Amino acid sequence: MRTLAGVEDEDKWLAEGIAGIQHNAFFMHRALDANNLREVLKYSALMLSELRTSKLSPQKYYDLYMRAFDQLRQLEIFFKDESRHGLPVVDLYELVQHAGNILPRMYLLCTVGSVYIKSKQAPSKDVLKDLVEMCRGVQHPIRGLFLRSYLAQVSRDKLPEIGSDYEGDANTVMDAVEFVLQNFTEMNKLWVRIQHQGPGTVREKQEKERNELRDLVGKNLHVLGQIEGVDLEMYKETVLPRVLEQVVNCKDKLAQYYLMECIIQVFPDEYHLQTLETLLAACTQLMPTVDTKIVLTQLMDRLSNYAASSPDVLHEFLQVEAFAKLSNAIGKVIDTQLEMPIVGAMTLFVSLLTFTLRVHPDRLDYVDQVLGACVVKLSSVPKLEDARAMKQVVALLSAPLEKYSDIVTALTLSNYPRVMDHLDDGTNKVMAMLIIQSIMKTDSCISTADKVEVLFELIKGLIKDLDETNAEELDEEDFQEEQNSVARLIHMLDNEEPEEMLKIICVVRRHLMTGGPRRLPFTVPPLVFSAVRLVRQLESQGGDIAGEDSATPRKIFQILNQVYELLLFFTYLR
Repeated sequence: MRTLAGVEDEDKWLAEGIAGIQHNAFFMHRALDANNLREVLKYSALMLSELRTSKLSPQKYYDLYMRAFDQLRQLEIFFKDESRHGLPVVDLYELVQHAGNILPRMYLLCTVGSVYIKSKQAPSKDVLKDLVEMCRGVQHPIRGLFLRSYLAQVSRDKLPEIGSDYEGDANTVMDAVEFVLQNFTEMNKLWVRIQHQGPGTVREKQEKERNELRDLVGKNLHVLGQIEGVDLEMYKETVLPRVLEQVVNCKDKLAQYYLMECIIQVFPDEYHLQTLETLLAACTQLMPTVDTKIVLTQLMDRLSNYAASSPDVLHEFLQVEAFAKLSNAIGKVIDTQLEMPIVGAMTLFVSLLTFTLRVHPDRLDYVDQVLGACVVKLSSVPKLEDARAMKQVVALLSAPLEKYSDIVTALTLSNYPRVMDHLDDGTNKVMAMLIIQSIMKTDSCISTADKVEVLFELIKGLIKDLDETNAEELDEEDFQEEQNSVARLIHMLDNEEPEEMLKIICVVRRHLMTGGPRRLPFTVPPLVFSAVRLVRQLESQGGDIAGEDSATPRKIFQILNQVYELLLFFTYLR
């Protein structure tokens, strides 16, 4: 952290710089009023020399830069009017190159260059190339970044893009793209270089300063995303490879994370989808310290929203095999980043599952594949104890329940119960309650014994004690709510075929009997009602039906008698 004395010194240096700009700007304006070109150039160069300081932080330097920028706008108006200074713009462009110091010279050159392009006396691509090349003369990171930011700003409306006044003849959209890419490349190099300035003891300060400067670099990508005429082919063949080359090769954690974030935000969704393989390959090449999970999550969220925007785009996802590519990339990132915490991996799986449910809701095999990958990862850790990771697992398990109105669909996912097995007992109960609530909300009827078996395995945390905890220690109000939920669930199990309904009753009985004496008073009554209802159904159809597997009142009463005997046994024990 900077000391109070250091902050006061910076404020003093900033005040001195502003005073210098104001002093020279006063004489520059007097020369402007007199149309005295020689004096204008003299005092504008002196004014811009204040930007040569190395004593200010980026935030303070920005304040100083904006004071000079306001004056440069007045200067540009003067340069545009040849009747005031008497020189053709070509000669003026040559004249300002004789300024003594490189930094004032380049600011003046960019200002006159802007006028030169607007005059159309030379192809804009030639002037832009000249300016972006000559800016290399300023290699101080902060001074160079602000200079190139100024160049980007004054040239933005003069790029030869489609529909602009500077398109045609010798100028093409590719020239505009080349200029912005070159400026971006140089700015990124300057930005990364800041971390190597000064001793390692000021690394924290350098990181803070770099964060303050990142938008200067990112604006180039915003401009690239807005250039009219950058079609998918040009983006795929030129723009993205050149930008990603800089991202990967800079080997800098902050730059890689920020620039990947910019790429995802500024370019169209369609472009991301069609270049998905290239983009994901770059993600796997980022530094191990880069939080790749956030980058991939943002990309999947963007693509998910694109898929949800219109049914017409869904075929594009199938054509490029988006799910397979995303799944493979996530697997590589998790496998290679050995230090990634378990919550990071779970977050990636949640994003991938959200993407899958939005884009391929009919592909249950994809959903189950994501859950299976989650099981493999969870199996690699001794015990899931991270509360944040547990929360992500609950989000993962909740997503199919929220997507499919029929809970039966979720019950067909073979890896669903395997994921639940990794939850602690408390969270397992929470998840079981969510499943029951989902069934009640959608008024779903579970109509086969096999699905009831799967369902009761999922909610076993409510039916029996999963550990050695004494049921007496449980909160009474919570316990009653849980058991009443199970009781309501039993009423949702039904089948018009007596044989299948009998199988359902047998499955439910087998699970309920493991619940102990405290649970049975809540859960047995609905089971009895279901059994009695089945007896009445059979009697209305003519009573006993021959056949070993047939449902008969005799069999049902035998089951009820076994339940009754167990209840008597528990009563005796108490």
